[in-house]
Amino acid sequence: MKLQTEILAQAANQARGLAIDAVHKSSSGHLGLPLGCAEIGAVLYGHVLVHNPDEPRWLNRDRFVLSAGHGSMFLYSWLHLSGYDLSIQEVSNFRVLHSKTPGHPEFHETPGVECTTGPLGQGIGNSVGLAMSGQMLAARFNAPGHEIFNHHVICLAGDGCMQEGVAMEACEFAGHQGLDNLILIYDSNDVTLDAMADKTQSENTALRFKAMHWDVQTVAAGNDLEAIFKAINKAKKAKTGKPQLIIARTLIAKGIPEVAGTSKGHGEGGAKFADSARRGLALPEEHFYVSEQVRAYFADHKKRLKRAHGKWKKAFAAWREAHPAKAALLDGAGQTPSAAHLLEKIPLFPADAKLATRAAGKDVLQPVAAELPLLISGSADLHGSTLNYIAADKDFDKTNRAGRNLRYGIREHAMASISNGVAYDGIFRASCATFLVFADYSRPAMRLAALSKLPVVYIYTHDSIGVGEDGPTHQPVETVSALRLIPNFDVIRPADPEETAGAFAAAMERVDGPTLLALTRQAVPMLNDCTPHERRAGVLKGGYILLQETAPLTHILLASGSEVQWAVAAAKALGGGARVVSIPSFLRFDAQPASYREAILPSSCRKRVAIEAGVTALWSKYVGLDGKVVGIDRFGLSAPGNIAMKELGITAEAVVAAAKSL
Repeated sequence: MKLQTEILAQAANQARGLAIDAVHKSSSGHLGLPLGCAEIGAVLYGHVLVHNPDEPRWLNRDRFVLSAGHGSMFLYSWLHLSGYDLSIQEVSNFRVLHSKTPGHPEFHETPGVECTTGPLGQGIGNSVGLAMSGQMLAARFNAPGHEIFNHHVICLAGDGCMQEGVAMEACEFAGHQGLDNLILIYDSNDVTLDAMADKTQSENTALRFKAMHWDVQTVAAGNDLEAIFKAINKAKKAKTGKPQLIIARTLIAKGIPEVAGTSKGHGEGGAKFADSARRGLALPEEHFYVSEQVRAYFADHKKRLKRAHGKWKKAFAAWREAHPAKAALLDGAGQTPSAAHLLEKIPLFPADAKLATRAAGKDVLQPVAAELPLLISGSADLHGSTLNYIAADKDFDKTNRAGRNLRYGIREHAMASISNGVAYDGIFRASCATFLVFADYSRPAMRLAALSKLPVVYIYTHDSIGVGEDGPTHQPVETVSALRLIPNFDVIRPADPEETAGAFAAAMERVDGPTLLALTRQAVPMLNDCTPHERRAGVLKGGYILLQETAPLTHILLASGSEVQWAVAAAKALGGGARVVSIPSFLRFDAQPASYREAILPSSCRKRVAIEAGVTALWSKYVGLDGKVVGIDRFGLSAPGNIAMKELGITAEAVVAAAKSL
């Protein structure tokens, strides 16, 4: 079908009007991108994108990601015009409490929104993850005569996104992996929020991306419908084995002459010119106006999209009949075995075992991966240390798109953002790994995973001053507590191999948010003061009695991870009245019924001591005002791990002394 430039030009201006009216009404928002990229939106949603507004999660749809999420009215306008479940009333309620049009696009909140975006650059990383997921999907499920998955991922990003480090990390990865189903449209308007872009950048973007093994097109007339269409169409048809970059030279805030092409056009600065701008765009006085002709065009276009979807569904049905095993595997996507089922598949460890929980994690991961055939496992150049390689499988690369092991290189931030993209797609279960101290490099993406309820699993090792000689730069004394503070983010710090088994099962069972497994570098002993099954089950509840008192209760000693052994030793030195409670997960323990928490930590016993090789503040909610915390409220030091622990007072003797002082 030929591009209908006349009606799409009208649609572009009316989309501009919707953005102007919404930002003016809410007295906040960003006009620059919705106005400057209106023609891009018209081409995408009015002609190029393969999607079905009535089935937003259709598996073979093109995924569109607005990385520059501050321009959310761009997305809301086009979703509304396209016929998604987003009424004009919702558009007019932009940024209103509980509307479907929040300030930045949020996954789960608005039909047609693929990713939660706004923190600049994250959408680019997410798009790389979506593209990688698409490649895996095609490799796993397409068959001769049945190409049912061949969609594209199209991402729109601005100068701000392109300046972020996470974007370049992700783009390097995409170029190296040859993700040729990825199209990145760079809204190049020479403007950032604070000033003109030449104040902060002077690179040749085209040459940079070519060096990263991307194909590059530059569209000098970025507001020309035909030029944009030709570029996107060429990118979709490209068979070069490279991701595609389109540099679109647009005019920011086009339609508001007073601020167009300036940094004032980025935000809501143009809203005060709403009336004159609407007249200049040939819009009537009626606000939130869409003409009957534009509505009719998009209604007809929606019918065309639905017919194409219907044709695909017939092909999909034929594929299902021809390949029942593949269909059964696909049907299981997003369905996770229960923790109880997974624990049945994980062999018990020898009672006398002594090994690092990262090493225990390696052993646990293998049967878990066998039960979860769509689980993938990546590492930031540390598979040999984080030990999270799926041994029964191979690497994902250009020659093996079905591989389950991802080599991200030293790109922790991109790794986490790409993992989010895989999770947004909802087919493969994403897990990734690095050293715990480098969680700070991936934290923005981890926070978004929690916000978006993405079940990403982080296998982060070398979790304390037990790292030893690498010293304070690599000893994450504050990191566990910092991550525990993220809402909906589960940090599990297992104490021994059996707790590690419980931790993996808990993480894989969870589907409403991310989980981080904080694992040791140093070996830890088996804690045989209760059975392996009790330890595994205790992790699922977040906290449990590891060592039961044998006399009237006098003290409660609490700990997590490698320090639980010192709590046990201290309890035995104190006598039969001491109880040891292992709390591997604050989030899980705090979610238990009050009756359970009272049974584990009875309020009648106020002599409590907690020990953890990290900052102490968060433990106060368990020990209370009368208790004490043995911890490290300073940075670590360079020495063998056992010596560092002793030097900084992380010992059973310190727990005993604290308990006796109460």
